[in-house]
Amino acid sequence: FNGTSSSLSFSIRNTGNGCSHTNLGEEDLDSLRFELTKTEDEIQTLRQVLLAKEKYAADIRRQLGMSPLDNMKQNLSKGWQEVQTSAPYLTASATLEDISNSSVYVRTRDGLSQAGQATSAALSTVGVAITRRLTQMRYSHSWYSFVLKKPQSVFTTLPKSSCLHSPTVFMTFTTKAY
Repeated sequence: FNGTSSSLSFSIRNTGNGCSHTNLGEEDLDSLRFELTKTEDEIQTLRQVLLAKEKYAADIRRQLGMSPLDNMKQNLSKGWQEVQTSAPYLTASATLEDISNSSVYVRTRDGLSQAGQATSAALSTVGVAITRRLTQMRYSHSWYSFVLKKPQSVFTTLPKSSCLHSPTVFMTFTTKAY
C-alpha cells in the first residue's frame, strides 16, 4: 500500500486437482506471511478511514439539508449510470440489439403476433356465440316454464317462517318475474 512492492520469486506446481503447491523455502514463507499480515492490516485501516469519511459525508449532507432519501436517489442514479457504461452491459445491449434485428427473431415475433390475433378472434367468436345462445334460451318457452315453476318449488322447500321474515327471499322471487 505504501507504494513499494516486494518481489519474491517462486515456482508453482499444479497437482491436477485444482490445488497448487509452492516450492518455497522457510524464509520465503515467513516473508509471505509477513506481507499477508501487513496487507490485512492496511485493509483494516482503509476500512476504518472509509467509515470515518462516510460519517463525515453524512454529517455534511445533514448540514446541507439533504435527506437520506436524496442520498439514496443520488447513489442509485450514479450506480445506474455506472451499470449503463460498463462493458458487460454494453456487450449485452449490443447482443440484444443484434438478436432483435435477426431474421429468426422477426419471423418468430410476427408468427406469435398472428397466432395471438387468431386466438383473440376465435375467442371473441366463441363469446358472441355463447351470448347469442344464452339470449335465445332466455326468450324460449322452456326457460319461462323453468323460471315460473322454480320459485314455487323453492318456496315449498323453505320453512314458512324464513320466507315470511326474510326480505331478500321475497325480493329475489318477486323481482324474477319476467
